[in-house]
Amino acid sequence: MTTTDTGAALLRAVERLRGAAERVELTLDLPGVDQARVRQDDLVKQLDDYVLPRLRSLDAPLLCVVGGSTGAGKSTLVNSLVGETVTRAGVLRPTTRASVLVHHPDDKKWFTGDRILPGLARVTGSVTDEDDPASVRLTPSTMLPAGLGLLDAPDIDSVVTSNRDLARQLLAASDLWLFVTTAARYADAVPWSLLREAAERGTSVAIILDRVPPEAMDDIRVHLSEMLREQGLSKAPIFTIPESRLGEDGMLPAQDTERLRGWLHTLAGDAKARSVVIRRTLEGALGSLSARSAELGEAGQAQLAARDALRQAARTAYNEATQGVEDGMEDGTLLRGEVLARWQELVGTGEFMRQIEAGISRLRDRLTSFFTGKSVSTEHLGEAIQSGAAALVTSHAQVAAAAAARNWKGAGGGAALIEAHPELAKATPGFPERVERTIRDWQGEVLEMVRSEAGQKRTTARYLAFGVNALAVMLMLIVFTSTAGLTGAEVGIAGGSAVLAQRLLEAIFGDQAVRELAARARKSLLAKVSELYAAELGRYETVLDEVRLSGEAVREVSEAAQQVEEAR
Repeated sequence: MTTTDTGAALLRAVERLRGAAERVELTLDLPGVDQARVRQDDLVKQLDDYVLPRLRSLDAPLLCVVGGSTGAGKSTLVNSLVGETVTRAGVLRPTTRASVLVHHPDDKKWFTGDRILPGLARVTGSVTDEDDPASVRLTPSTMLPAGLGLLDAPDIDSVVTSNRDLARQLLAASDLWLFVTTAARYADAVPWSLLREAAERGTSVAIILDRVPPEAMDDIRVHLSEMLREQGLSKAPIFTIPESRLGEDGMLPAQDTERLRGWLHTLAGDAKARSVVIRRTLEGALGSLSARSAELGEAGQAQLAARDALRQAARTAYNEATQGVEDGMEDGTLLRGEVLARWQELVGTGEFMRQIEAGISRLRDRLTSFFTGKSVSTEHLGEAIQSGAAALVTSHAQVAAAAAARNWKGAGGGAALIEAHPELAKATPGFPERVERTIRDWQGEVLEMVRSEAGQKRTTARYLAFGVNALAVMLMLIVFTSTAGLTGAEVGIAGGSAVLAQRLLEAIFGDQAVRELAARARKSLLAKVSELYAAELGRYETVLDEVRLSGEAVREVSEAAQQVEEAR
């Protein structure tokens, strides 16, 4: 592969990485997500502002960003290096409201378009109080050599957040960072955090130590050199400017900036030296992409995992609710209270229990004669079953909603979603009414099951004695036949009642038919309950589906970063 092919492959890989990095969504409020979002933004901006433009134009002028702390004298230094007033200096803070980029007129084409810093508007003319921080003011000057752009950046520790953010962005977009500090503030924490980042990313850095008392010059320089060495910046050149009075034009004495000016002019005029600085910084930026992309990928994966965990928490709550209803259909819950009372009212507990004890073979003949000629109404019993079943289903739905909301509040990213959707902590309004309709529909299905199963038995004495409604209600009772959970006298009464209902149906339909009918009825009820709960769960699913996340982008970030490494 030729050098040209290698450069083209690298450019394509970086372009792919840039697109994928922007598409990674960090929507959920997980621990550390704010920092991850900042780093993602930093990555995308540096790719836009520096890496891609530099890969596309290796021969473009070297961009030197002058940055530093508040009051370090950056603007004064820029004016002094150029030899004319091109940016505003003053004692009021923040002084720099918009960045000023000074360039030789012959280099205009490199800076007027969106080749670099595409997110900043271009303005020209003199600096005004209305300057927008989201713009860069282009200032041509023949005092600056061709091949070099000098950009006066806002304070890195400005009290204005937008200024601080812009300063970081501009520093990341530079081929060379001129870090300006003073004898009084060179050890401040804020600039050193940025210097460490510069060292980690391989950015070319030069240090300008301003306002140094002549008598302390040697001591401060030695100490600063030690600090730079500790941070991996031992090769960064240091330029010292002694404490002195500014001239009437507001600039530093020419002799104080002569060494720095000469160094910059040499870089501008020597293509090889300029290329060394550019390639060092570019290689450093490219070398940092793997770790930064991996960090972004991990943050993206954490988002996907958190959403999956929230989804599973909601599903678990409603699965447990479904299981709770199923258990309630088997543990005798509905054979207590109103249902049991209505059943006893219908058949008379004592007499029928004695008949059960007398023997099943004689019972079947006696049951028909017991009911023959009597008015058998199961309306109250059917209503009791409906009410009891509806209460069971509704209760578990409310518990599921509360459990899902509680679990979300304790899980990463879930608290904000519950805060935005407080209605999720309860069942949907009108849910009890829907449950009641569902139970009535189920009872209608059971009625049809019994009617269909009867077939030719409609003419039998036993069938005529009870009628389809009574038989259907008895089948409903069998759906809740287990006596688990009942104690003492309840076992005898409720259990005996359930056996009685089953024997009544077996006398008409036979053992196997009754078992099949009960299984079908139980399955139908559980299916309807599952549909109700699925609709309730759907509220949580909808909220999660609206959380913008892209697993594809997360995967592509990793793949593109690997391609960048292979193409370097």
